[in-house]
Amino acid sequence: MQSIQDKLVEKSKEAFCMAIELYNKPTIKYRVEGFALFICNAWELMLKAHMIKTMGENSIYYKDNPQRTLSLENCVQKVFTNNKDPLRINLEKIIELRNTSTHFITEEYEMVYVPLFQSCVLNYNEKMMVFHNVDMTAVVPQNFLTLSISMKALDESEIIAKYPEEIANKLLVANDSIADMINSHNDKFAIKIEHHHFITKDKAKATSLVGIDNSADAKVKIVKELKDPNVTHKYSTTSCVAEIGARLNRLGITLRYGEETKRFNTYHFNLFCKYYGIKENPKFCYQHQLTHTYGYSIQTIDFIVEEIKKDPDNIIQNLKEYLAKK
Repeated sequence: MQSIQDKLVEKSKEAFCMAIELYNKPTIKYRVEGFALFICNAWELMLKAHMIKTMGENSIYYKDNPQRTLSLENCVQKVFTNNKDPLRINLEKIIELRNTSTHFITEEYEMVYVPLFQSCVLNYNEKMMVFHNVDMTAVVPQNFLTLSISMKALDESEIIAKYPEEIANKLLVANDSIADMINSHNDKFAIKIEHHHFITKDKAKATSLVGIDNSADAKVKIVKELKDPNVTHKYSTTSCVAEIGARLNRLGITLRYGEETKRFNTYHFNLFCKYYGIKENPKFCYQHQLTHTYGYSIQTIDFIVEEIKKDPDNIIQNLKEYLAKK
């Protein structure tokens, strides 16, 4: 017979899939409400299953009312006790959105909240693995975990003209508040989404090409679309190390150095970066100009895992020895 904990995990997975499918469905205009509702439900069920496993079944009920289970807000506070944790703040902002009266949520809320939604999806995937050893990429393919996004930026004058003052003010205040929070938190809170377009004569530097009618007055031959590295190269060294370690664990691959079994760590990651020139390869790495920090793409993680799979017993030793000779 399936336990309550297992039932909650299964229902959580289904709610998560509903959130992803609803958000990525192109025919739905007001998908913000639906995503917020289902992703919150997925988190609540997942956290309650974790609480039952670690604290006992009574932990999910109010002490003064054992017939009523805790709210998601209560579960978040019990599991993520650090109120400055970007992951917790991310959840609290999405819960706040879910609780907002329906008439206040407009189509433009998507432009404000999608950076939080994308982080929330990745955070859920990570915690399902940590708490329940469930790899959501086996349920939802990895590429579908990237939410489809609006290419349109939020236009303040358009919002003011389009909506009554109360709704317009609420949306603009939310946009300013979240923008400030994004700048002060890491990718556990939000993944920024920006798009810049440049004209270039160097075809090798273009990531996408478009054809322009030669009869047009303005002649443009090559256009480069530079996607925000916070989206294309969203992984820090720490998150790369964690994801590579998790993948090796799922694949049953044991990394060795000499006679010892090792868990993939930052030192190993830096060996790969130096040997393969990962930081010099724009496909794998991007250096942020202001902070001089590095961001890595999902291809970096895929590449390193594939290299380790070829020779997990000797690869660390080989890389270290080769670099020591240089």
